[in-house]
Amino acid sequence: MRHRAPSHPDELSRRELFQRLSLAAWTAGATTLTWPVIGLAQDAKPASSPAPPPLNRFSRVVQDWFVDQVRHIEERILAEQAALKTKSDAEVYVRNVQQKIRRCFGPEPERTPLNPRVTKVVEREQYRIENVIFESRPGFLVTANLYVPKNRKGPFPGVVGSCGHSANGKAADAYQPFAQTLAKLGYVCLIFDPIGQGERLQYVDEQLKPRRGIGVAEHLHAGNQQFLVGEFFGAWRAWDGIRALDYLLSREEVDPKHVGITGNSGGGTMTTWLCGLDRRWTMGAPGCFVTTFRRNLENELPADTEQCPPRVLAEGLDHSDFLAAMAPKPVIILAKERDYFDVRGATEAYLRLKRIYSLLGAPDNVQLQVGPTEHGYSVENREAMYRFFNRAVGLPAIESEPEPTIEKDETLRCTPNGQVAELKSRTVFSFTSEKSRELAAKRKPLSGDELKAVIRDVLKLPLGVDALSGTALAAGGVGKNDISPAASADPLTPQYRILRA
Repeated sequence: MRHRAPSHPDELSRRELFQRLSLAAWTAGATTLTWPVIGLAQDAKPASSPAPPPLNRFSRVVQDWFVDQVRHIEERILAEQAALKTKSDAEVYVRNVQQKIRRCFGPEPERTPLNPRVTKVVEREQYRIENVIFESRPGFLVTANLYVPKNRKGPFPGVVGSCGHSANGKAADAYQPFAQTLAKLGYVCLIFDPIGQGERLQYVDEQLKPRRGIGVAEHLHAGNQQFLVGEFFGAWRAWDGIRALDYLLSREEVDPKHVGITGNSGGGTMTTWLCGLDRRWTMGAPGCFVTTFRRNLENELPADTEQCPPRVLAEGLDHSDFLAAMAPKPVIILAKERDYFDVRGATEAYLRLKRIYSLLGAPDNVQLQVGPTEHGYSVENREAMYRFFNRAVGLPAIESEPEPTIEKDETLRCTPNGQVAELKSRTVFSFTSEKSRELAAKRKPLSGDELKAVIRDVLKLPLGVDALSGTALAAGGVGKNDISPAASADPLTPQYRILRA
C-alpha cells in the first residue's frame, strides 16, 4: 500500500492531530512534573505558589456542570431501557427513538432531481470505478466514486461508504481498500466526498486552495454560520448520505433488498446518524465513533458541529439509540482498544442494543468488534465488516482482505482540476446567506420587554435571570454596571459586573 504524508498542516487527519496533541501534552506534562521533584529534593520547605487570580479559579465549573447533567440524563435512559420487558415494549421503544431522532434533525428538504453524470470510468480487472457527480440539493454538487463488480451476475447488494476526516475524502488510503474489496466480493459501493473534504471544499481562493482549512476547520466554520439561521450542519451532511442512497438505488446493478452503510470516525458519525434517519438501510457498520455522550463529555473529547445534534440529550437519546432505530436489522459496532472514542462506551452501547435486539428476537443481529490498535479503519475492522455484511446478505465468508491497489487522487477525480468550485457548485454559505436574508425580511423589530421575552424563551433562561445581561436579578438595588456586593465583601470571590442595558 502507498501512504502519503500531509504536505500542509490543514491536511492533518483527525488521528494525526490527536497524536500530535497527545505527544505535546505528554511532553509538557513530563517537563512540569520533573522540575518540582528536583526542587523538593533540594528544599525541605518548598515555597508555596501564589494563589491563582480569582477569575481563574473556576475553570472547570461549566465542564463539571455539563458532566453532571449528562450523567443524570444517562440514568434516565438506562431506567427507561430497564423497564423494557417484552417484544412489544422494545417495538414501542424503537418507534419512539425514530420519532425523537427526526425531531432532532428536523424535516427533510425537498427531494429534488439528482441530475447525475459520470465524468470518467476506470477499468480494473475485477471491478470498474465510475467517477460520478450528483446534486443533493439544487446546484449543490456531490462528488463520488461508484465501484461496480465485473464478471459477475447482478443485481448486487449495495453499500454507501461515508468518509472520515480525510483531506482527500473518498481517495484516502484508509477508505479505498474497503470500497475495492466490497466490489471484489460482489457489492456495488458508492463512496462520496463529505462537505469540506476531497473535491468539495466550500471556501477556496482563485487557485482553488483552501481558505479555511480542510475537514474539521470547514465543518466548524460552516456549522457555526448555520446555527445563526436555525440549521444543523449534521442534517446537511446526513442529507448528502440520503441522496447518495437515492443514487445507489437508482442503479439497475443494485438489489434494493440489501443496502448497507459503513464509515469510520467522521464517517462513523454519519453512519450512526443515517442508521437512525432512513428506514431503507438493511445493515450498518459504524466505526470508531459509537460510544456514549457521557464518556465523550467526561473525556472532554473535541467534536465537530455535525457530531452534536441539537436536542439530542433533551430527547433522552444516546449513540446506541440511533442504531436501535433500525432494530432488528443487522448492525455491527466497530471499535478500537486505543481509540479516543472510548471503547468502554462502545461496549456499553453494544450491551444496550443487545438487550433490545434480544427482546425483538434477533440477538445475533447486533455485534461488537474491537480492534487491537488506535483510531482508524484498520484491516481487522474492515474484515469484520465484510464477514458481517456477507452473513447478512448470504454471501460466503471471507478469510482475509485481498491486497488493495491505492489509486492516485487524480484517477478518482470527478472534476477537471479537483474542486467542484470550478463547476460553479453552490456552497453551504450561499444557502446560509440566502436563508438569513429571508429570515430578516420576515422578522419584526423587537425592543423592550418583548425583546427580553423572546431572548428568555430562546435561551431557556430560568426565572430571576435578566434576559439582556444573563445575570441574576438583584433584589437589593444593585445599579447599572455595579460590582456585586457579595463579590466585594470577599476578596477571594471572583469579581464580576452586573451589566444592564
